[in-house]
Amino acid sequence: MTDEVPYPSAAPYGTPDTPRVAVRGEASLEVEPETATLTVTASARGKDRRAALQDLTRRNAAIFELAREYGEAVEKLESGALSVSPEPAQHGWGERVRAYSGHVRITVALNDFTALGELTARLAGLELTRVEGPWWALRPGSPAHRDARRQAVRDAVTRAREYAEALGAELTALVELSDPGADGARPPAPGFAGTRGFRAAAPGGADDVPAIDLEPQRQTVYAQVNARFTMSPPAL
Repeated sequence: MTDEVPYPSAAPYGTPDTPRVAVRGEASLEVEPETATLTVTASARGKDRRAALQDLTRRNAAIFELAREYGEAVEKLESGALSVSPEPAQHGWGERVRAYSGHVRITVALNDFTALGELTARLAGLELTRVEGPWWALRPGSPAHRDARRQAVRDAVTRAREYAEALGAELTALVELSDPGADGARPPAPGFAGTRGFRAAAPGGADDVPAIDLEPQRQTVYAQVNARFTMSPPAL
């Protein structure tokens, strides 16, 4: 007795009585950013390691103190890499050290853009402090991503229906709905919404520094979906 192999009810590519139509739905939305991130780097330099480290510690504390003045407008305040290294003498014999230099990097992310220009200017006015940014972004769980995916699905249905109507047919069922790449194929490279930024550094104090006018950059959200439908026999 041999095992019977069940005959598939329909070929993967459809049949004359049950044709299939495969489409890709796409959506592109432009939305306001949700966060703005600044990268703040404080520097210090001294003739001995201890002096350089003390100056670096003081400037690091000044950055944190200033950022905390803005309360809940600052969503994230994190320390990054810190380094203190010797600068060898350019002339002479032996392992002579001319000075020590140090750097510490701090990330400041804001969700209230009304405070962004003022905070950026005040940070840039701190002693031996460099500010880079802002880097505009959406949160990973932003509703904008969900809205884009839904629009991509609606676009897929619309495309498939238009193809069916062009043949005098109509859609009858959804066979498959998947993200590009979910079936093993390499997905297309997503679009990228660039960010605008600036660099500012000032050796003086941060008192009476005018706020910088920073206009939020709209973010582009892309979504794609693959869909397969069955349709009624076409009127050819």
